[in-house]
Amino acid sequence: MKIEILYSEIANLFGDMANIDYLVKCIPDAEFIYTSLNDKPKFITEDISLVYMGPMSENSQKLVIDALKPFKKDIEASINNNVNFLITGNALEVFGKYILNEDGTSEEGLGIFDIYAKRCMMHRYNSIELGMFNDIKIVGFKSSFTEVYGEVDKFIDIIRGYGNSKDSKVEGIHKNNFIATSLLGPILILNPYFTKYLLNKMGYNKPLLYENEMIMAYNKRVEEFEDLKRNLD
Repeated sequence: MKIEILYSEIANLFGDMANIDYLVKCIPDAEFIYTSLNDKPKFITEDISLVYMGPMSENSQKLVIDALKPFKKDIEASINNNVNFLITGNALEVFGKYILNEDGTSEEGLGIFDIYAKRCMMHRYNSIELGMFNDIKIVGFKSSFTEVYGEVDKFIDIIRGYGNSKDSKVEGIHKNNFIATSLLGPILILNPYFTKYLLNKMGYNKPLLYENEMIMAYNKRVEEFEDLKRNLD
């Protein structure tokens, strides 16, 4: 099993690299490949079980877009061929058409999905998030200077919090085995049932490390988030 981590030297904010740290401990026999900005992604030419990329600064988004642009057709082919992707935080935005700045300028994205992001650097959107992915409740946190607009197949239906934009009730992208979500957490540690779902997609069916403890913490967090929603309603 091979897991490729894209651009961890810059795509490493909000502690989301703990997603990979956890997988390293869960699957010690897997090969973890750390691809840098100057490297050709391995998933282009090799069988990779999971491609991961985490959140980054706004300046780094441009670097990532430039690094991936030569491989746009390869990325689209990988998505169509059901390669597993997990993209977290604002890394989602690089796969859209463009990122619109406050001054009216924009930065071209990869254009793989029919969405765009709108930045407001003087307004950070923070919230706790509760949603549904298939029959799995998803919990997490959001901290973003952007809202995302456009038509795309959703990752989750929002129960509490806000979606791709403040007025949206859906969040993230889910196409075939490509999942992108702006939720932070780290999502794999906060959501053991989703983690098991993802690992099963990768062909790994053993119990999670600290599975019972993670499920207990998850159940408590879901209960707390649901109580917060009821209080707000």
